[in-house]
Amino acid sequence: MTYSPQQVDLSTCDLEPIHIIGRIQSFGWLLSFSSDWIINHVSVNCAEIFGLDAIDMIGRAATDFIAPSALHDIRTRLQILGAGDSVERIFSIELLDDGHCFDIALHASGRSFVLEIEPSETGRRRDYVGYVRPMIDRLRTCSTIEQLCTSAARHLRALTGFDRVMIYRFEPSGAGEVIAESLNGSVDSFYGLHFPASDIPAQARRLYSRNILRIITDIDDPTVPVVPATSPQGEPLDLSMSGLRAVSPIHIEYLRNMGVKASMSVSIMRRGKLWGLMACHHYSPLRLSYSVRTAAELFGEFFSYLLDQRESDYSYEKRGQSMRLHDEIMARVAGGDSLLTAFEDFADSIGKVIAFDGIVGWVDGQFMARGSTPTQAQFEGLARFLNTAGASTVWSTENLSTVYEPAQHYSDVAAGLLALPVSRSPRDYIVLFRREQHREVYWAGNPEKTIDLGPNGPRLTPRKSFDLWKEERRGFCKPWTGDEISAAESLRITLLEVVLRLADAANIEREQANKQQDMLIAELNHRVRNILNLIRGLVSQSKEGAETIDHFAEIIGSRIHALARAHDQVTQTDWSPSSLYKLIRTETDAYASESADRVTIDGPDAMIAPGAFTTLALVVHEMMTNSCKYGALSDSRGSIAITVSSGDDQSLEIHWRESGGPPVKTPTRRGFGSTIIERTIPHELGGAAAVDYPADGLRATFLIPGEHIAAYDTPMPSSHEVLTTISVVRDSAPELFSATALIVEDNVIIAMEAEDVLRDLGFNDCEIVGSVRAARALVESKDISFAMLDVNLGKETSEEVADLLYGRGVPFIFASGYGDRSFTTSRFEGVPVITKPYTERDIRAAIARLTPKPTVQ
Repeated sequence: MTYSPQQVDLSTCDLEPIHIIGRIQSFGWLLSFSSDWIINHVSVNCAEIFGLDAIDMIGRAATDFIAPSALHDIRTRLQILGAGDSVERIFSIELLDDGHCFDIALHASGRSFVLEIEPSETGRRRDYVGYVRPMIDRLRTCSTIEQLCTSAARHLRALTGFDRVMIYRFEPSGAGEVIAESLNGSVDSFYGLHFPASDIPAQARRLYSRNILRIITDIDDPTVPVVPATSPQGEPLDLSMSGLRAVSPIHIEYLRNMGVKASMSVSIMRRGKLWGLMACHHYSPLRLSYSVRTAAELFGEFFSYLLDQRESDYSYEKRGQSMRLHDEIMARVAGGDSLLTAFEDFADSIGKVIAFDGIVGWVDGQFMARGSTPTQAQFEGLARFLNTAGASTVWSTENLSTVYEPAQHYSDVAAGLLALPVSRSPRDYIVLFRREQHREVYWAGNPEKTIDLGPNGPRLTPRKSFDLWKEERRGFCKPWTGDEISAAESLRITLLEVVLRLADAANIEREQANKQQDMLIAELNHRVRNILNLIRGLVSQSKEGAETIDHFAEIIGSRIHALARAHDQVTQTDWSPSSLYKLIRTETDAYASESADRVTIDGPDAMIAPGAFTTLALVVHEMMTNSCKYGALSDSRGSIAITVSSGDDQSLEIHWRESGGPPVKTPTRRGFGSTIIERTIPHELGGAAAVDYPADGLRATFLIPGEHIAAYDTPMPSSHEVLTTISVVRDSAPELFSATALIVEDNVIIAMEAEDVLRDLGFNDCEIVGSVRAARALVESKDISFAMLDVNLGKETSEEVADLLYGRGVPFIFASGYGDRSFTTSRFEGVPVITKPYTERDIRAAIARLTPKPTVQ
């Protein structure tokens, strides 16, 4: 007995008569039985499983055909089958106790139960459902709806293998837009296209709302009828929840005109309503196992939850922006500004919350306009119309000319509007305008390529459908969203409040502002006096070591610049603790940039409190300039080693050691610089400082109490260190980044993580494969300049791929879950190996260690 895929004609069983004629995309069999286990409907070829004709099976008990153990499992699932449109699934069940396994979907249809039977996967079966959680974890990192949808399209394509995956969003009118897309690189892009509501009629959208996943394996498959066509009561079998049911011939023609051979859709639901679709296209027949489709359906449901969260977050953010706009406008008006005198500022503030192309202020007969708006004469007539349209609430329209005929004369600059009354009189408004919504489409493929047209003509193509949408949308602007209208209503109430605000409230606010300003002036005066006193001390003390006026200017200038640099570093972090490492590197770059590689820092990075930072900056400045003038950095051989450590009481110890420079002599006199080095930290910070002058190099130790240290942190690599790990590799081996980077990894989540890292490091083109066969095909067809190979690929290893790359002189690295015990370290000498779980730093370091060509033992 063979179990070849069959087609089931369920076209007569749709709820809507207009769609009952059509094809079905299926790869299984269908069986329907009543609650007393008597078979009502079967597909014509379903009897092939049981060895009987379809007619002979009608009226027979299901127990005559299905094995007792399978019936037990089916009865158990019937017990837990939920109400409504729920579907239960059973994987790898022996239906006939003959060794053949099937996957089964079970759902209720009226008084009957529908059993959909598909051949189970053979061989190694992957847990595709297990991929969903890490995929969703990656989606959770997306901060915007656009990023979330783009990432979802990419992940669904990686899971299913379709050539194109689109995120299609429905508008309130029923029209739709492709807002995100993932392609295989060789098919047309539909991103940004709009489609009219007629492309997916209301009855089809209702079906999408009930049945989350719909799939067409091959549009050219023949159809097979269900027998009998109706129940004894004369009712057709409702197969809305069936995964094997037929689809409309209109939709089949639509796909055929595009050249699409297989498709799938996953409904995106938001709070019980159809928000959009994950639409998938493939240009050859594509069969997906039940486990993959189940994973795709689960992924779609989790994505819907995340989308709801992001849209709720977006709405919450919009409400927050409305509140901030309220506060901003209240403050402006309380300060004495009117709507017209501060019109530009008001327009900027409103634009942060509600997007518009033009704005008009109409207060007491005065006209102010900005952007794309009607003229004053045109607006005067529009204002009279607004008085009748609704003077006590926000009023909006997407197509002004349909309700106000004179607007046809300026529909090109103002197609729609959102009007906000700003006084109790119907004379004053703030009106926002939007232009007509135009779209230009740039196709990834050839727009003139030949298509096969069906009986419904060229209408059923994306391009012609888009043209129809543009025709339907003439004179319409981009719709005003519910969030924008709510924000406008909040803004209207705000403007009414500020107009009626009492004068004494404004006076109180101004008085409070004056008091705060006085406090700020007093604080500024205090700080300026301290700075002036410090500079006066620097001037008076620096003159002792100056030999000439120019020398004095150089000394005092360098010290003031050191203070300025320290002050800049502190203010850049809003007067919060700042990095010791950054301070040392800043002084090094200022006075010894050519010797930066001879200044090393070791130990944790200390975050110095702002009050102590400028003091320490002067000390580091004097140490660095003295080293450049007299010490280790005064010639080309010397170096400075700075060691940072933390005491038990969180105190900071800095050890400064110079070596390799000219012989050191103890100074015979103490200048102001020596005073800063030896006395500033003890006097101002309560710490300690000690300086020794051995002949082989200066030694200094500084101790800063823990009260001045905010925290210790892992030091960030210097620009020189980053250069050696990334830039040097690019400069010394540019061919590494010249072509395609190959990633051989059988786990799609890990593979996409690696792809993101390689793209961040500079690889422009990355290809992912999960098997040796696919890797060989890619190496032989494309120019590969670098590869990252997972050692273990399930039942095979990547050793064969490594041999192929070696023979072609392509550099590569290994990723292994076995650590140093993998075969790679003994067979391929010099090939870097990173151990799972690895990080970006591990990959970057491995690439930096690459040799031009590994040596095979």
